[in-house]
Amino acid sequence: MNILKSAVVFVTVIAICGCDQGLPTPPVATNKTPVVEPSPVPPPSVEPSTPIPNPTPADETNNPTPVELPESANSIGMKFKLIPAGTFMMCQGGLAHEVTLTKPFKMGVHEVTQAQYEQVMGNNPSGFKGADNPVDRVTWHDAVEFCRKLSELPAEKAAGNVYRLPTEAEWEYACRAGTMTFFSFGNDESDLGAYAWYGENSGIKTSHPVGGKQPNAWGLYNMHGNVSEWCQDWYEVDIRGTVTNPTGPSSGSHRVHRGGDWGTAAMLCGSALRGAADPDPSDRRTEALGFRVSLSPSGE
Repeated sequence: MNILKSAVVFVTVIAICGCDQGLPTPPVATNKTPVVEPSPVPPPSVEPSTPIPNPTPADETNNPTPVELPESANSIGMKFKLIPAGTFMMCQGGLAHEVTLTKPFKMGVHEVTQAQYEQVMGNNPSGFKGADNPVDRVTWHDAVEFCRKLSELPAEKAAGNVYRLPTEAEWEYACRAGTMTFFSFGNDESDLGAYAWYGENSGIKTSHPVGGKQPNAWGLYNMHGNVSEWCQDWYEVDIRGTVTNPTGPSSGSHRVHRGGDWGTAAMLCGSALRGAADPDPSDRRTEALGFRVSLSPSGE
């Protein structure tokens, strides 16, 4: 199998949330490998907004101050950070809008690894093999089934843990970690290599073991690049307005994925980057797409 070719053969729509224009109709899949070219338009500037009422002081130009959020681990060793409730500005530019998350939630510190996926699912579909590398070549339905089976493990049932994919709003809120800059660490693209595996530093164009770069201010790794990550929501082109606990539209044809991957350009790795793909692409799986899981604290 030609891994590099198959890595990008999937229907996807990519856009920066800050663009005022709507996204084009998702392209029809072909047998040719699509090439995603960076837009000639520079990354959008950040719109002024009200301060974010959460524990992280946001610095517009420099790396934000790390915040030690409570950390826990589950029965198979997956680590989680307890993300506080709060209000933030989601997206950028013309689509920037206020989102409130009224309840805290737990977010995986790392992307789900191949070892963890195989332990729960009994197989490893990944093209780039490595026990500590993020699982790849998974559909949205595969990711949801992993969450279901993980929740059914005896120790997890006893603890009352019900796992799920994060919503798109939860993902961006956790990625930003209190910041309003293009990246969670600031606006300087030259710093991206310290936080992410992306097209400029991934060597032979492959994923890498999770946790090999610096985390964001809330202790989450690889949010800007390694593999892009499935989210819970159906994709919606125009997301605007002040909203509380959004979960996306009730139906659609594509599911959201967030974050850059090992092959994307820097400008496609920002906190507001949105992607969408067929949730069950059959034989068009990709090494560029994986996931991390979240859950609500027990008893909530």
